[in-house]
Amino acid sequence: MRTSPLGGTGIQVSALTLGAMMFGPTGNPDTSECIRIVHRALDAGINTIDTADLYSRGISEQIVGEALRGRRDGVVLATKFHGPMGEDPNMRGASRRWIARAVEDSLRRLGTDWIDVYQVHRPDPHTDFDETLGALSDLVRAGKIRAIGTSTFPAPAIVEGQWLAERRGRERVRCEQPPYSVLTRGAETEVLPVCRSYGMGVMVWSPLAGGWLSGRHRLGAAEATSSRAGRFPRRWDLGVPANAAKLRAADALADVAEQAGLSLIHLAIAWTLEHPAVTTAIIGPRTIEHLDSQLGAADVTLGTDVLDRIDAIVPPGTTLNAADVGYDPPGLTDLTLRRRRGTS
Repeated sequence: MRTSPLGGTGIQVSALTLGAMMFGPTGNPDTSECIRIVHRALDAGINTIDTADLYSRGISEQIVGEALRGRRDGVVLATKFHGPMGEDPNMRGASRRWIARAVEDSLRRLGTDWIDVYQVHRPDPHTDFDETLGALSDLVRAGKIRAIGTSTFPAPAIVEGQWLAERRGRERVRCEQPPYSVLTRGAETEVLPVCRSYGMGVMVWSPLAGGWLSGRHRLGAAEATSSRAGRFPRRWDLGVPANAAKLRAADALADVAEQAGLSLIHLAIAWTLEHPAVTTAIIGPRTIEHLDSQLGAADVTLGTDVLDRIDAIVPPGTTLNAADVGYDPPGLTDLTLRRRRGTS
């Protein structure tokens, strides 16, 4: 599998990254199968694995660590911090206090002495970003992490990180991990251009739009309904107009894939890799079968006619459902930040 440098780090990452979000009780509770997924991915040429402390409350990291015994040196290992890891309000976020503990916890669970890419999972409105970068810079200099990354950061926050690094003598943020799929193209407006401008690597998550582009969801098909609708109605309930629009788009994209002689899975993943700012696409298989259905996407090249047809279905910069972005800015969710009155 081809590799590309992750921003200016010099670290070579494979076109596909194995995401471990589905490892553990919240996805696949069969540890042995998860380990087989890791080994199968490595044997197929994937050299990059992405996880997070939040995934199954640390169990995903433990599984990845077990799977990498004896193979750690050949793997670019990325993980993330920010989500709540306990009831204590200080066991979350991006403060120096929490980072100092979170990194040690992740290193222990992963069974390694260093993390190649350590990422802030989401922006933390309660912590000065310079405080976060200062703590992460110290970890780089201590050799515990090799590079700093962010995930689902808006473009202004990405620019702020670069400004702080230059003005305050911090280590630079070297990569961003945004949501990006044919159904979620908002990153094209600012995030991807900004990352390219600063020479940052880009590891896109959810290239299959959370399963909407798996090929199972077609108009009129029984599979069009999902058990996830009850848990995540904003993203799955077909009574929500934005989700109905996703179903129509997925159906049309399946026709494009069929006419191109491709599976919709291959078309969707390959499409993300066509963007010049994208370094690697994170796939998150729950089973060996899921992995096998996605691996070949790295070898697919889409013609301009296919790309034009995709643009006609979902125009550039369009996100069909804002809930798929995975981040609600505080300015939209916190009433006190947008109203002087009426907050009592």
